[in-house]
Amino acid sequence: MRPPRVVLGVCGGIAAYKVVEVCRRLVEAGVHVTPVLTEDATRFVGAVTFSALASEPAQGSLWEESSPIPHTRLGQQADLIVVAPATAHTLARYAAGLSDDLLTATLLATRAPVIVCPAMHTEMWEHASVRDNLATLERRGVEIVPPERGRLAGGDSGEGRLADPAVIVARVLERLGHGSRRDFEGVHVAVSAGGTREPLDPVRFITNKSSGKQGHAIAVAAARRGAAVTLVTSSPLPLPAGIPELVLEPTPDILAGLARRRAPGQVIVGFAAETHDALDRGRRKLERKGVDLLVVNDVSAPGAGFDHDTNAVVILSADGTSTEVPLTSKDAVAEAVLDRVSAHLGERSST
Repeated sequence: MRPPRVVLGVCGGIAAYKVVEVCRRLVEAGVHVTPVLTEDATRFVGAVTFSALASEPAQGSLWEESSPIPHTRLGQQADLIVVAPATAHTLARYAAGLSDDLLTATLLATRAPVIVCPAMHTEMWEHASVRDNLATLERRGVEIVPPERGRLAGGDSGEGRLADPAVIVARVLERLGHGSRRDFEGVHVAVSAGGTREPLDPVRFITNKSSGKQGHAIAVAAARRGAAVTLVTSSPLPLPAGIPELVLEPTPDILAGLARRRAPGQVIVGFAAETHDALDRGRRKLERKGVDLLVVNDVSAPGAGFDHDTNAVVILSADGTSTEVPLTSKDAVAEAVLDRVSAHLGERSST
């Protein structure tokens, strides 16, 4: 049996470089991949890169091939057409039925299923015209792999980032029915993915740099092979279809636990890093935790909070008093906190 044939359409967006990985993974999975690049795509990636990794040389013109109708050949032979990244421009032309280049002509000359993977800046992704074009394509049976939320080319973050290559490849293989082994039927697979995160308090945690991509790929592959999969993940990647989420119980509240089990004469001090309504939130935390002193730190204030050598805090006491420490060195803040502890210890020793 011949391998499934996929036409991989690549459009002119910065995310085109990620589609190289999609091409490589599909070929490794046994798929015959024919890359079709738009003229704008070659501004971001070279045709030779796809030619080296794909099953046949990359194509990009309606006129350069020996066959006078390359789009018809591609469209008729394809088992599936994938467009990634699908730019707003290409989506509009496809929805309108325009066919002025090899990719859009192939899209109109096929009866094969089509998957489009949009990628663009957030404002473009949310524009009414883009939404209308996507709705039109969906009504015609085109499958959409939506973009993710994350860092964008302009340096800001938002929705519009191309779906992870592993997600795209999994969707393609699922649509092709490729790799349809069911040797995990009846098996329950638990996969942990992403960096482990151990909270130190409501603001800080210890973690590592794992992206979770490999774990998600294993979960998808196991589900495809028939397993019931539970994915425990800290990754922002979208949850793959058919894989249940495991909700974990919160870790013990160390500060409140210490306050409940304080030794005679002991003074318990807590810290609260906040970004708005700092004092109100701090007073509620002071009461909720049952500590003697709570050092409230508005980390949104200039020069205060994370990664600064200076800080500004308000030290709240369980007796209702407070001590404001204006912006100063963190060494000076430390001395002010210890002064309040010392005063509490003196009060307790005198009673």
